[in-house]
Amino acid sequence: MQHKILLVEDDTSISEMVKNQFIKEGFAVTAAFDGEQAIELFARETFDLILLDLMLPKLDGMEFLKIIRGKSLIPILIMSAKDGDVDKALGLGFGADDYIAKPFSMIELVARVKAAIRRATHYSRTEKKEESKALQIGVLAIDLDNFSVHKNGSEIKLTSKEFHILKLFVTNPSRVFTKAQIYNLIWNDDYFGDENVINVHMRRLREKIEDDPSAPCYIKTLWGIGYKLGEF
Repeated sequence: MQHKILLVEDDTSISEMVKNQFIKEGFAVTAAFDGEQAIELFARETFDLILLDLMLPKLDGMEFLKIIRGKSLIPILIMSAKDGDVDKALGLGFGADDYIAKPFSMIELVARVKAAIRRATHYSRTEKKEESKALQIGVLAIDLDNFSVHKNGSEIKLTSKEFHILKLFVTNPSRVFTKAQIYNLIWNDDYFGDENVINVHMRRLREKIEDDPSAPCYIKTLWGIGYKLGEF
């Protein structure tokens, strides 16, 4: 099966380089050079993943991301040189799945895209096979089948990555996970030593589920080791 990528990048030289590489890897690639064009293409065609630059004309990448996340859980990988924008894209409800910093290695970019598509395919198959499950952890009600979380009866909006991080802990209540293990299991990819992705997702998740994110009770930090589900 040939996977389809929507490449949203206004720099024509970067776009051409990335497009050619993924075509060599057997992907079908559709290129957009501004946010409005990307929205139109997404509405007309079906894609397996979006590669997104944040600095776009007409409609910037952050607005594009918000619009797409209101419609779809398609994997979105950010290509950006600005850490501040990456932080916003990964958190704050914008819901990007991963990012790679510019300038990037094409080998790493291809590896991350393949891993993101594998994860999305795996979760889709798993969702169809699993029976409905619901867990109660403290005041959190977590529905593993419907990917929903309620706190004291009110729904909490989690991104796909945030939900799967929480699911990892609640389904392995006695296990300690290092950052490398979390990355390997959630991103299904080798850990490149960049802690920013894990730190951002963990911080945003805690801000949503914890009463006091600075003193978390659901996901505890074991300094110098990793994280563990709190005891209830």
